Amino acid sequence: MSSSEVKPVGPGGEGAPVVLQPDKAPRSTYSLAIGYLRGSIVALVVVGHSMIAYCLLVPPIQTSLHAAPRAWVLYPVIDRQRWLGASLYAGFADTCLISLFFFISGLFVWRSLKRQGSAIFLRERLLRLGLPFIAAALLAPLAYYPAYLQTGANPSPAAFAREWLSLGTWWVGPAWFIWVLLVFDGLAALCFHFLPRSLKDAARLGGRTLPSPVASFSLLVGVTSLAYIPLLHLVGPLTWSSVGPFFFQTSRPLHYAVYFTAGIIVGAGGIERDWLSPDGALARRWWVWAVAGLITYWLFIVSVVLALTNHMSLAQWETAGGFAFVLCCGALGFASFAFSLRFVKARRAWLDSLSRNAYGIFLIHMVFVTWLQYALLAAPLHAALKFSLVFLGALALSWGATAALRRLPAVDRVI
Repeated sequence: MSSSEVKPVGPGGEGAPVVLQPDKAPRSTYSLAIGYLRGSIVALVVVGHSMIAYCLLVPPIQTSLHAAPRAWVLYPVIDRQRWLGASLYAGFADTCLISLFFFISGLFVWRSLKRQGSAIFLRERLLRLGLPFIAAALLAPLAYYPAYLQTGANPSPAAFAREWLSLGTWWVGPAWFIWVLLVFDGLAALCFHFLPRSLKDAARLGGRTLPSPVASFSLLVGVTSLAYIPLLHLVGPLTWSSVGPFFFQTSRPLHYAVYFTAGIIVGAGGIERDWLSPDGALARRWWVWAVAGLITYWLFIVSVVLALTNHMSLAQWETAGGFAFVLCCGALGFASFAFSLRFVKARRAWLDSLSRNAYGIFLIHMVFVTWLQYALLAAPLHAALKFSLVFLGALALSWGATAALRRLPAVDRVI
């Protein structure tokens, strides 16, 4: 196992992100609000990656892909134009988007296991997660070619290929989420097969989901604090570990596992029951959760600023900042669900299309993002305008390419 440290994207760490595979369950059990939320999060991931080149806190352009700390894995293209909005958004993306993905993924696990059984469930996940992970890994060099071009080295594809293959690792970009989700799904399938009582108890708990979103939020924050803060003290906030192409942020696997497990428990009770109901307490008080999300996000930003200005030691930040992270992560997640449940009432053709194509958009968007950022390096434009052009171009190109690829039955079967 290897580890490397990279600087955060703006105040909050990697704007990572990633994507969920669309659920193929019968439409009678489909939640329009959750489906549209899932697609919208993918679009927000593209927003985050489109902003990375313009953050305030970015490292200098490196002279080689081998140069430590290999910050190019998080900053493939670095523009001289800077924008405060990019750094603020990067912090928002880092605090909640990935955790939301894991939670939403978990919502459908219990239903799928009951319907398919552990063997078929695992086979389906291997097909719909394993194959796309391989495809994303093969596309990764194309997405990171612009990072190599910025080093000033020999720009030929052959020279890039030699340097890429000599790195000793194979960075897969946002696709790291896919293999971690596959591991979580595999563990759930094993529990269902060998320890059926454990998931039955979870289903029973889900059937008696805490009626109050405040109580559910408090429980989630408490458990994620125990899962995240000790690891944060042990390995620090910036470390990534890997075995070959299998990367993960070293301080967060337990945090994400809690969100995935919470999704399983809530989903076992029904995805439109209690506070997940469109007319439940969460949706009715959407504005309260929106305010709570903004307040906790600013608390997290303040903790980062205090650490960067040496008004707080690293050890102090790993406690205070770590708690601010899990608090903000939970509040923004609940606010996202509240907003979607409250306002998604009718179908929209473009949102249907976004939801259907979200998985493919996630898999290929980084190729378009990095090349568009690289193409705009010399353009005398404000960073906000450059970001807008990159985002709109990358979203349109990856959306259109995915829709075209899905016309092939074999591709549509997977994504």
